Amino acid sequence: MNKKTLFFGVFCATSIFGFAQQQTDSTQVEQLNEVVITDSKFNLKRENSGKVITKITQEELQHLQGKTIAEIINATAGIEINGTKSNAGQNLAYYVRGGRNRQVLVLIDGIALTDPSQIANDYDLRLLNPDQVESIEILKGASSTLYGTGAATAVINIKLKKASKDAVSANFRSVFGTNQSHDDNNYAIEDFRNSVSVNGTIGEFNYLASFGNQFTDGLSAMEAGTESDAYNAINGNVKLGYTFSKQFKLNAYASFDKFKADFDDASTFSDANNHSTSKQYRVGIAPEFSYKKGSITLNAAYNDVERIVESSYPAEYYATSLVADLFNRYNFNDKFYTILGVNFQENDMESFVIPFGSTNLEQSIDPETATFNIVDPYANVVYVSDFGLNVNAGARLNNHSEYGSHLVYSLNPSYRKSFNFGYLKGMASYSTAYITPSLYQLFEPAYGNADLKPEENETIEVGIEAGIKDKATFSLVYFTRNETNFIDFVDMGNFVYQYDNVDEDFTASGLEFTANYSITNTLTLNANVTYTKVEDDLNLRIPELKGNARLDYKLSDATFLSLAYQYNDDRNDAYFNNTTFTTEDVTLKSYSLLDFYVSHTILENKLKLFANVNNIFNEDYQELFGYSTRGRNVNIGFNLSL
Repeated sequence: MNKKTLFFGVFCATSIFGFAQQQTDSTQVEQLNEVVITDSKFNLKRENSGKVITKITQEELQHLQGKTIAEIINATAGIEINGTKSNAGQNLAYYVRGGRNRQVLVLIDGIALTDPSQIANDYDLRLLNPDQVESIEILKGASSTLYGTGAATAVINIKLKKASKDAVSANFRSVFGTNQSHDDNNYAIEDFRNSVSVNGTIGEFNYLASFGNQFTDGLSAMEAGTESDAYNAINGNVKLGYTFSKQFKLNAYASFDKFKADFDDASTFSDANNHSTSKQYRVGIAPEFSYKKGSITLNAAYNDVERIVESSYPAEYYATSLVADLFNRYNFNDKFYTILGVNFQENDMESFVIPFGSTNLEQSIDPETATFNIVDPYANVVYVSDFGLNVNAGARLNNHSEYGSHLVYSLNPSYRKSFNFGYLKGMASYSTAYITPSLYQLFEPAYGNADLKPEENETIEVGIEAGIKDKATFSLVYFTRNETNFIDFVDMGNFVYQYDNVDEDFTASGLEFTANYSITNTLTLNANVTYTKVEDDLNLRIPELKGNARLDYKLSDATFLSLAYQYNDDRNDAYFNNTTFTTEDVTLKSYSLLDFYVSHTILENKLKLFANVNNIFNEDYQELFGYSTRGRNVNIGFNLSL
């Protein structure tokens, strides 16, 4: 039996079992009454949204303890985050709907986060501690009208925890476990994760302070490596809020995130004493003034990033970004919801490398030159009718200091019809997005190109969603995405390489199916399948077929069990051969993984014990050619609330 047959067998078996049990019980499915915000910036019922939005709630996050944010998001339909199953320090690559890192935008508490020092300008999810997160919303498709540059294939909106209503509350979490490859069966304790938070509300003032640490060792970055490569991360976060009146409140925050990752020589796939250190400092404010039918909100943040590489080719990168999003929400009459806003960004970067023929670090990118700003006015309107029609439409005028102006827009109608069994909803959307060239692509002395234009994406989606009363939701979405002005690293002739906009268009398309089904009042099935078709030029580490299924079982009020399955199809990869001096293509074989989670509450709302067994059958596979992959691993932990 091949892997695809096994995948379909497991998926169909769980689905058939669910339908066979449909009449045995009735329980409320939370997703039917969910409130989502990412597709409109309003708190609207899920039923009034024209998008299929994945929402990972705090309850679900509690059942995924011991996993990183990237691992949790990687189980979402349409998303492949490469690097989540490798050494803890492995760089992450985001392949959403056939796209790349630069086409995914990460928001934290509504603020766009990027790293201007990166070639792709992307945010590194390794910097985020999952213990600080309250919930995650994932909106796929082009969303630049609301969120600007980078929101081409997905917006990942991460909401951090708020202070409790008690005067003083505290939470402690500790996890320790193994970190070994398929060939290693020592089960040594090599993975340690700890976090603590103190929070509360005193009158109109609320506060939250948290600290986290992860240290992971025992696994080499390279598959052929014999020396382990450690990963060490620390996170600190402070949030303060004050409610001055019913109309005005102010929140402020500051965070510090740092990790150090050992890595090996990628050119020879062998051990090396290399280190990479990343530091992020972030401060921000979020005042909000409410009036009769609306509110005015300012989300502003300053981000400072440092990246230092210690290897045979050392380098240092420093970047800052200032983001301010000012918008007015206005609700005319519970049918018309409008957003009028303006977004401002300013980025700058500095880098130091060793030039050819030198032995000392020298400035490569000058921050006086490597800077740009963006000013984007935007508008969005949502219409919710009495007869089932909902329309979400918007436009944004991007004004960039380097390449001028660029217009993006979106139209997203949907229609919902109620029946005795539940409802059916049809959805369609046409939306455009843009990705600004990064500071590195514009201003790197040897390879940069100041004449670059923004990459453009347009996405068409057609889908249907069905809801069974108090029981289940199912959705099927078809998408097709077209890329133009693609920014690539091209051969200009005479051994000169430079970033440039290529003339060809590239297309990615596919189908996404999701199911959330309450089989009984104690047994729930969550499943998704994604089929992705991309052109050869985009086909790197993207599985044509990927599926996830998770069965959650509430054994008692105190005990929870979960069994999760993931299938990844064959993927194409490439590497540079130092012998032939050519790039060679390889095929990575498909694989299936089965994970188990159990938690038990000893003291209600106080003390919970939990354990994970990942890759139960110790599957031997490659996530990334030449790099190590985790085998069967176990972790256990506890969560204490005071």
